[in-house]
Amino acid sequence: MFSFVKKVLVLAVALVGMVNAAPFEKRDNVGDATYYNAGLGACGIWNSDADYIVAVSAQYFDTFPGYASGDPNSNPLCGRYLQANYQGRSVTVRITDRCVGCAYGDIDLTPAAFQQLADQSVGRLHGVTWNLL
Repeated sequence: MFSFVKKVLVLAVALVGMVNAAPFEKRDNVGDATYYNAGLGACGIWNSDADYIVAVSAQYFDTFPGYASGDPNSNPLCGRYLQANYQGRSVTVRITDRCVGCAYGDIDLTPAAFQQLADQSVGRLHGVTWNLL
């Protein structure tokens, strides 16, 4: 009987570990959203404030699977898209930059992209959800 209970507990712990270790692509992220003036991003791509662009947090960018650091242009996140959602509004943006001042889960949008979620006068949006596409 003890052996059976022990096996069930081991299996339960393993399943919980698998759920908590969801790949980056499958995670729903939550954080703040702000906006910034675009230019040359960490991915080596020039953008304007009218482009739908996002900078993800430096911690998220630097720990993304497949990125060996060194040359940020080689990060597999570069050129990927994410969808950000806030109070029933959403915007799809391209990742071309990393945000040093962002906490893990925060995103920094171009003014045009931010405007799709809220008026710029708000400045910072709390509780924005986003996921990679």
